[in-house]
Amino acid sequence: MSPSGVILYGPPGSGKDAITAELSCLRPEFALFERLKAGPGRTTGYRLTTAQHIEELAQAGEILYRNSRYDAEYAIDRGEVSALVDAGRIPVLHMGQVAGARAVAAFPINWVRVLLWCPEEVTRQRCKGRGDKDLDSRLKVWHETRQDLLDHAEEPWSLVIRSDQVGAAQAAQAIDEARLAGVPAEARDIRGLVA
Repeated sequence: MSPSGVILYGPPGSGKDAITAELSCLRPEFALFERLKAGPGRTTGYRLTTAQHIEELAQAGEILYRNSRYDAEYAIDRGEVSALVDAGRIPVLHMGQVAGARAVAAFPINWVRVLLWCPEEVTRQRCKGRGDKDLDSRLKVWHETRQDLLDHAEEPWSLVIRSDQVGAAQAAQAIDEARLAGVPAEARDIRGLVA
């Protein structure tokens, strides 16, 4: 089978971490892609660096996507995706912008593009439950994600999963099955989803 990867796109609290953990339980080949991060906030799941280092990588053409959020800068570097693929791993990338999902999908492996969705109240409950200290910022991002989806309603997705209706283990199983079957990405009813 040719190399593959998973893009998990969704608002805060949509289950990206829980589903990634379940994917790793299904197959040890699944590996969370740790983005480069320069700035304050959470450190788990990131490779900490400086804004200057990210800029140097960008100048060298090594950045697939970069963005700023929560007063920090984040980047997905080509070298780390390649290293995971070359090691026989299946990179799992967490995304919060459609432009990022599109940019990463240009990397030449078979991507399963997964849109995770949950209502604002679910994001609120989950963020409170995990002790996020920046709840207002995360709810703002939930609204930004919703608008991002509406602005890119024709963007293709391999799967759409309502994480408030489907458990993380079941979602992981569906994602792995879609990967094995080579489910193509196609446009979905985004307006109906986020209404």
